[in-house]
Amino acid sequence: MSLFALIVALLLEQLRPLSSRKYLYDWLFSYVDYFQHHFNSGEYSHGKTAWWLAVLPMLAGGVLVFWGLYYLHPILAWAFNVVALYLSLGFGQFSHCFTDIQQALRSGKIDEARELLSTLRGRASDELNAEEVARVTIEVSLVALLHHLFGVIVWFVLFSLLGLGGAAGALFYCLCLALRAHWVDDLNALDPGDAQFDGFAREMSARLEWLPIRLTAATFAVVGNFEDTVYCWRSQAALWPDSELGVLLASAAGASGVRLGLPIMQDGARLDRPELGVSDKSNDDALHCTIRLVWRSVVFMLVILFMLTLASLLR
Repeated sequence: MSLFALIVALLLEQLRPLSSRKYLYDWLFSYVDYFQHHFNSGEYSHGKTAWWLAVLPMLAGGVLVFWGLYYLHPILAWAFNVVALYLSLGFGQFSHCFTDIQQALRSGKIDEARELLSTLRGRASDELNAEEVARVTIEVSLVALLHHLFGVIVWFVLFSLLGLGGAAGALFYCLCLALRAHWVDDLNALDPGDAQFDGFAREMSARLEWLPIRLTAATFAVVGNFEDTVYCWRSQAALWPDSELGVLLASAAGASGVRLGLPIMQDGARLDRPELGVSDKSNDDALHCTIRLVWRSVVFMLVILFMLTLASLLR
């Protein structure tokens, strides 16, 4: 049933991305901001307490709702999983923008591609040429793939295997991302002194992403160029400023045969970045290779889940 719920949610999210997701995240940020407002005194221990107080009620609530609905009827619990996944997944909006950028580059509409990329990454991209637009688009989309697709799937499956209801796992992962995004990024941009308060949120987010990143990289190796994936993973990932995201980006570059990283112009200055990958594909060819890699990875994960489901039914 968990596999079927995942397939239905993926189809719904691709066919009809949730246009009101912004308002859902606004509510979520208001929720986590409540704990920041009442607990933030710049202490690491206070941030740890606030994190647990924010997470535990939602985590317990998700598990209890799933068990309660399953007690009433398994179909109700299945529907709850579908709804939770539909709210948690968000890669559809990124994949559609990704496709629009690819089409703009293929048509030679570089200004349109830059504008779309600026919307996608949340910062100006006017200084990037066509090749740089393609590279940055791939990098931003791969991070979105982790946060809004593979990470959600991994934690959904883990909670399902533990009998806690996959919905709780998906919501738990999304809430942890929201805590890091709001406490670490937004608040520290205004007050760098909050670094101690957000330390635990950063640590927990890194721990929660450790497994999804490596499972995603391993999937890339299986469905893409295995040797290049392993080489890039081992030799290039640690060179990226964030070594964990470096694992994701380097493995994707090796698996799909594209080149990522390299210096770009940002805010009027040269931003030095290490080179990832061993090939030289760029522009819309690189985007096309990445799209193929992503969808092969999604299909591979669904096949593995189907085999696990079938094995559990035959025991």
